[in-house]
Amino acid sequence: MNDSSQLGNIPISNAEFGLFQKLTFQIAGISISEAKKVLLVGRLSRRLKALGCDNFSQYYKHVTTGDCAAERQTMVDLLTTNETYFFREPKHFDHLRQLAASRRKGNTFRAWSAAASSGEEAYTMAMVLAETLGNSPWEIVGTDISSRVLAKAQGGHYPMERTDGIPPHMLKKYCLKGIREQAGTLLIARELRERVRFQQSNLLQPSKGIGQFDVIFLRNVMIYFESETKRKVVDNLLPYLKSDGHFIVGHSESLNGLTDKLVTVAPTIYRHAKAS
Repeated sequence: MNDSSQLGNIPISNAEFGLFQKLTFQIAGISISEAKKVLLVGRLSRRLKALGCDNFSQYYKHVTTGDCAAERQTMVDLLTTNETYFFREPKHFDHLRQLAASRRKGNTFRAWSAAASSGEEAYTMAMVLAETLGNSPWEIVGTDISSRVLAKAQGGHYPMERTDGIPPHMLKKYCLKGIREQAGTLLIARELRERVRFQQSNLLQPSKGIGQFDVIFLRNVMIYFESETKRKVVDNLLPYLKSDGHFIVGHSESLNGLTDKLVTVAPTIYRHAKAS
């Protein structure tokens, strides 16, 4: 039986595909199934051509030897899926509003969008906190492994069709409608952008020195992880959660069986067990 398949522009052998499966798991904890082989080839073939690599073995050698951090990051950017939109799973933002309103005034309320993608989740959090806390101290940190999507998040500039979930009064208050050459787009208001800080971080090795948070959103990313990786990611993030903090995952996700350090508040919403 032939060990290779002609997929996309450049063929990849089963052995080569196995190497990239292990590499993406090692770097990002992401498991790429056999069904994603066509996707991998389609997204990486252009990089092979740009670098003059004749096959995937050469590209693998390139990204795993020497000082090739930039190309490894490019590879991760191309292979990670970043699907998000404003006010996705709105009940979570209702909970954020209630949680923020219940906290003692004067203390800075801190929220972490731990899989921020292109920033829609973090800016949704910002709109909710601006409405709830106003000029009281609050801040948001957004992190992602992909530098490509973080660059977009930092700019806060989106196509107008991405705004469907934003309530009309918030759209008017916190989003600037583009005109002339920027028609059909919107820019998140500066007052919100100044409250949101984006930085690159790997969930397998979270950035240090970012402090602790009242709430951590880790939504719609663990579906790409195996059970052991999920446990590791949750354990990695828990030291950043305040003792009375809340931890929120996506509606298709659950922490059941992954940790005994959190207890359920509501479906997909958890808090520290020691705060019981």
